[in-house]
Amino acid sequence: MTEQATFAGGCFWCTESVFKQIDGVTDVVSGYAGGHVADPSYEAVCREETGHAECVQLTFDPDEVSYEDLLAVHFTTHTPTTKDREGNDVGTQYRSAVFYHDEAQRETVEALIEEIEPGYDSDIVTEVEPLETFYPAEEHHQDYFEKNPDQSYCQLTIPPKIEKLKEKHAELLA
Repeated sequence: MTEQATFAGGCFWCTESVFKQIDGVTDVVSGYAGGHVADPSYEAVCREETGHAECVQLTFDPDEVSYEDLLAVHFTTHTPTTKDREGNDVGTQYRSAVFYHDEAQRETVEALIEEIEPGYDSDIVTEVEPLETFYPAEEHHQDYFEKNPDQSYCQLTIPPKIEKLKEKHAELLA
């Protein structure tokens, strides 16, 4: 039986690329959550008209990778201490968030934040919210790095995140 997790940590192209490397993650879909407009477009999200965050929804096998391990990857491959920002990407759509699917996920993420926050120089600003609706992004945003490996933004931002993943979580790699 599989489970789902939904994380926002900056550009969804980057986040998707990281989680696709994890053994036990069977699907990664880029999309939008946390907003107030039904079926938002990328352009409207980028104009900050919808309140959504760019995020990924993972389907994973909990017998192969735990929700706790996925959270650990999330918190070590983006900056959870900067509000509405990841690197050079600035705006509410780039905020750090965990959209929990049930109370067990909520309790797990809140406990993890409490445990790891002392290790950061600033407070963790990651939003912890119930997932109300996840909207998959437009098709051309799915598997973006795989389809556009030479795109300069991807070349600059994704490889350092994957290197951090390999350094901190090698045991989870497929």
